[in-house]
Amino acid sequence: MKEKFNEAAFKERLEAQTSFPTLYPFKFIVPKKSLAELKALFPNRQLVFKDSSKGNYTSVSFQLMVPNSERILEVYRKAATVEGLIAL
Repeated sequence: MKEKFNEAAFKERLEAQTSFPTLYPFKFIVPKKSLAELKALFPNRQLVFKDSSKGNYTSVSFQLMVPNSERILEVYRKAATVEGLIAL
């Protein structure tokens, strides 16, 4: 059974373990067919791509200077709109 993401607990953990502002690393795994959609969400970011061994998925990572935990959650919410995306 897939566990539901607990946003409040994640935010609490971020605030307890992170000093803001900070350079925060984001990493996503996305099906090849949805890669363009993810790229379009972050047009001004320097994205780093790595294809899976079979080429069906692509790992996408980037860093972003964030002022607080809410900004991190905004990025994850935005990315969650991409079909098949896995946030790491």
